[in-house]
Amino acid sequence: MSDEPVPGQRWHVSSAVISVKPGEMNGVLDAVDGLEGVDIFGRDGSRIIVTIEGASTGALGDRLTEISLMPGVLAANMVFEHAEEVEETI
Repeated sequence: MSDEPVPGQRWHVSSAVISVKPGEMNGVLDAVDGLEGVDIFGRDGSRIIVTIEGASTGALGDRLTEISLMPGVLAANMVFEHAEEVEETI
C-alpha cells in the first residue's frame, strides 16, 4: 500500500491469520514480508500472524485478498480492524 497516513483522514489497521500449506512456510513468509503495509508478528507450524495498515477498509481487504491468492496459502482471515483519525505530529 503506497498510501501514507495523512492528518485529518482515517487510518485503518487490522490483524489477520494466514494458514499455510505444509512445507510452504518459508515461501509464504518471504512473499508476505515483501508487502508494503504488512508486518509479521508471529508464526507457528502452519500459521502466520500479521497486521495490515492502509487508508481504507477496502485497501486492507484488497491486501488480504492478495495474500489469500499467494501460492502456499490455504486461507487468510481478518481477525480485527481498527480505524482512527490521523493526528498531526510535531
